[in-house]
Amino acid sequence: MANVETLGTLERRVSMSLPVEDIDRQVDERLKKLARNVKMPGFRPGKVPLKLVAQTYGPQVRSEVLGDAVQKAFSDAVREANLKVAGYPRIEKKGDLEFSATFEIYPEVNVGDLSAASIERPRVAVDEAALDRTIGILRKQRTQFVAATRPAQDGDRLTLDFQGTIEGQPFEGGSAQGFVFLLGEGRMLPEFDAAARGMSAGEEKTFELKFPDDYHGKNVAGKKAVFNLKLHKVEAPQLPELDAEFAKSLGVADGDLAKMRADIRANVEREVAKRVEARVKAQALQALLHAAPLELPKSLVQMEAQSLVERAGADLQSRGLKMGEVPLDPAHFEDTAKRRVALGLIIAELARAESLQPKPAEVRALIEQEAQTYESPAEVVKWFYMQPQRLQEMEGVALEANVVKWVLSKAKVADQDVSFDELMGSNA
Repeated sequence: MANVETLGTLERRVSMSLPVEDIDRQVDERLKKLARNVKMPGFRPGKVPLKLVAQTYGPQVRSEVLGDAVQKAFSDAVREANLKVAGYPRIEKKGDLEFSATFEIYPEVNVGDLSAASIERPRVAVDEAALDRTIGILRKQRTQFVAATRPAQDGDRLTLDFQGTIEGQPFEGGSAQGFVFLLGEGRMLPEFDAAARGMSAGEEKTFELKFPDDYHGKNVAGKKAVFNLKLHKVEAPQLPELDAEFAKSLGVADGDLAKMRADIRANVEREVAKRVEARVKAQALQALLHAAPLELPKSLVQMEAQSLVERAGADLQSRGLKMGEVPLDPAHFEDTAKRRVALGLIIAELARAESLQPKPAEVRALIEQEAQTYESPAEVVKWFYMQPQRLQEMEGVALEANVVKWVLSKAKVADQDVSFDELMGSNA
């Protein structure tokens, strides 16, 4: 027997009473089955007395039977009550055969009127000036550094030794040999850059600086330090010439500059389209969140926050950091987790109610589009279809795209002129 109590909007509790006769019968049946094959010293297989089998394995078998019975009683109760369980139930033993399961259910999703939602679609022109700026960035990325005999200036690559002390004592992270950095790029404190600026190779200098009060190194934050610099090398940046060799470095086999420019235009236009799509998508999903306010199951939010922590940890490890070096608190990911859970519930409901599940052809079109950014698109397409997890991810992307299209069909969408620099400088 089981009954369901309502503890809150989404919280429920099922109380279960298991019939002793059924439990005893199942325990007896399992012990008899076990006795057919169990081995014990002094007995042939299958000839161990049932009483001895019960003495040895009885508690374990009874625990397994109770676990299965509780799970079945819980499943039957939520099915009869037509409840969709979110997360995992918390099982508590109330008596020998009395149990309770506390759990959450999925909220009902109702998407409100989207006709008043306003979405701006960026309209961007990829003109010759935009191409020139992009080519300039590509040249800068391929900068070579050559030894310079002049004093150091911003943009130079410097190699130096430094030793720092606070009240005459060395401190952690305060010294380095053969340290290399780009002057004026903001990597070092302004006072450090100012001291190195104008120095020539072979020079030494002593200077003071005060660490900011909010400096990431807590042991030196707000303190004054004295540094000694010894500059070994000044290297000036040298941009590659805009010639056939540069074009070849970008994958244009014959070095044709016109073809290089056409390829860059195609890549830029593809990137612009991606960023426009990302901005529109962000607005559409935000409109959905506004139109479908939800009370979220805490268990799902906690699970999603923990998943985000694990992903962040894996990302840190891939960058060479050890787990624990950077504290990762699930609470810091709670807002993101809430958003992801809410969108997941809304999108799932829309997929069901509006028949928005992507067709195989839609998924393939997205995969082929993604593959175009690689050297061998056909091989990339094959790879996606050989990786179930990646294919599932692309199905999710296709579903989101269908949901966004659906939102755009309901909302007010207006084109907005945006400069190339504004769009490409955004994080959209």
